[in-house]
Amino acid sequence: MSTKESAVSRVAVVTGGGSGIGKAVAEHLSAAGHRVAVLDQNARNAESVAAELRAAGGEAIAETVDVADRTAVEKATGKVREQFGPIAILVTSAGIEAQLPFTDISVDDWERMLAVNLTGTFNCTQSVIADMQAGGWGRIVTISSSSAQSGAPERAHYVASKGGVIALTKALAFEFAPQGITVNTIPPSIIATPMADEAVRAGHLPKLDDMAALTPVRRTGLPDDIAAAAAFLCSDEAGFITGQVIGVNGGWYI
Repeated sequence: MSTKESAVSRVAVVTGGGSGIGKAVAEHLSAAGHRVAVLDQNARNAESVAAELRAAGGEAIAETVDVADRTAVEKATGKVREQFGPIAILVTSAGIEAQLPFTDISVDDWERMLAVNLTGTFNCTQSVIADMQAGGWGRIVTISSSSAQSGAPERAHYVASKGGVIALTKALAFEFAPQGITVNTIPPSIIATPMADEAVRAGHLPKLDDMAALTPVRRTGLPDDIAAAAAFLCSDEAGFITGQVIGVNGGWYI
């Protein structure tokens, strides 16, 4: 990855940035010249990604955080401000998934899924939005899921959490558009990530090659596919795009 100067270098926070889609997003934003904070629950992964970005010529730091923990989120974003300045870009890629029949989903299962996927998005957004308001410019991209559009068996809690992310995105887009802040969501279909590989091993998903055969473009999505779209939505050029559900799914919409 080569680093190039962007028209304006801004401070970007990427949650779930230690692997998969989040890592790719961090790479793309760094390559665009932004200062990137990699937030992830896995400290080793977060620091590894930040180190790779620095080695490529970028400015990057790592913060370990569970996005469901509001205090931890505010502490992490506070450290980002101390080192880099006001936060202008947020991409919320942190998330968890699970497969359980609806009747087997416990209250704890339900609450943890929403805590990470939905409340985590709320926590991170609310922790940075004041910076964007003060600056009169901001870009927020949430990572939802195509399953929230189509439904999915034995994933009611996951689908509900990601559906909430889509709805939250639209609400925020309306509220903050007059202040120069855009909010959009990308609902990926099947993407080759560590989370997807784990789901295949657990028998929760078919083999990725089999799923690729069902995709109109005849391949599985890559983290870079999502990251390229996210990076564009975080740019000045995307200032007239807000409240949108940008399907990056190879044409696969069930």
